[in-house]
Amino acid sequence: MSNYTQKNKECIERWITQYGLAWARPITHEEYVAAQQGEYAMKLTPVRTIPKAWIGDVRGKSVLGLAAGGGQQMPLLTACGARCTVLDISEVQLAAERAVAQREGYDITVIAGDMTAPLPFSDGTFDMIVHPVSNHYVQKVEPIFRECFRVLKPGGVLLCGLDTGIYWAFDLENEGSLKNILPFDPLTNAQQRAYCEEQDMGLQFSHTLEEQLGGQLRAGFVLIDLYEDTNGAGAFHEHNVPTFIATRAQKPL
Repeated sequence: MSNYTQKNKECIERWITQYGLAWARPITHEEYVAAQQGEYAMKLTPVRTIPKAWIGDVRGKSVLGLAAGGGQQMPLLTACGARCTVLDISEVQLAAERAVAQREGYDITVIAGDMTAPLPFSDGTFDMIVHPVSNHYVQKVEPIFRECFRVLKPGGVLLCGLDTGIYWAFDLENEGSLKNILPFDPLTNAQQRAYCEEQDMGLQFSHTLEEQLGGQLRAGFVLIDLYEDTNGAGAFHEHNVPTFIATRAQKPL
């Protein structure tokens, strides 16, 4: 684990403990039972839900939740018949996965790991990877897409929630005010690092569509579909400015 990802882990776990986070609220028993009947709503980004066609029939399929701890996506996919593995840097998020699995009586493989490191899986292990928005916590995203490509089977699907990067140009306390020159990278920009520390936001990073979409394409994926989303609150949301994108990509057969 790198120094900055360790710092982000500690920051995220502090947020969960002190303030609660939407991404850290496990699904309820009622939601799990409904998913067993095919009724579920799954998110990769703050507001919009994934089209069910993006998921399809996952019965008997092997699914990796990448940075997807918290007891949200993986329980729903398990209820739909998938065999799930979750890898997350946060022990608090992984504890939520274990708690839901114990409550509902299913098995899940839970791994504490840093997605900036090589994934601890053999080539062609998974049929699907579900990767909710989290790439803004890492400096380089393209290695992650290459690892996803490697561990997917031919024909496997990658579902991603991605930060578009525009948000980081603005002042977090006054979203109508431009403040930061992009890219936002507190590891190379001392002023931006100080800003992160002042805002108690860990170390977060902007990424371009060239990195996020082009990175998937350069890894070998075929982009199948996408949609945009807002951050769910604040001036950007109120003005319907998309700050996130969700993508469905496939590893060729």
